[in-house]
Amino acid sequence: MGSHGEYFRNRTSTKNIQFPYSHYLAHICLGILYTRSASSGIDETEILQLEKLDNITSVIKDFIFFAEEKWKIASDKGGSGNTANIGSIQYIDDILQGNGVFKNLGEQIFDEYWINQGVLMIPDLKNQGSFKKLTKLADFLEFKGIDIQKINPVKNRSKS
Repeated sequence: MGSHGEYFRNRTSTKNIQFPYSHYLAHICLGILYTRSASSGIDETEILQLEKLDNITSVIKDFIFFAEEKWKIASDKGGSGNTANIGSIQYIDDILQGNGVFKNLGEQIFDEYWINQGVLMIPDLKNQGSFKKLTKLADFLEFKGIDIQKINPVKNRSKS
């Protein structure tokens, strides 16, 4: 889904991006879903002539192409453990329908959450008088006074 680092937080920055984040009218993810073909019976070492191109078994099939706004398919979890990347929802039908975690919250809350995720210090309700880094959407919404019931529940990964 992309970084929530410098260019995402500083909307006028051009670090790791051609134009500043704020200059784009929308942030669209283009995706391709596909099925892997069964590989049994394929000789990967066989050399074929160009005129036999139509005889080559494809290694992928059942293509689904989609385009969706980033915030509509974003998760509230990171995309990887060692970089500042925004994760995506994983249930295929929800991806195709733009039915992400922020569906009922909107793009502004998506932006605010990911700009502040891992950076903003919020009160730690379990330890009176102490603070913790923001790492959970529910904590962010409580901090902002927004009902956590607005979080759209996500489903586990599934084939369409």
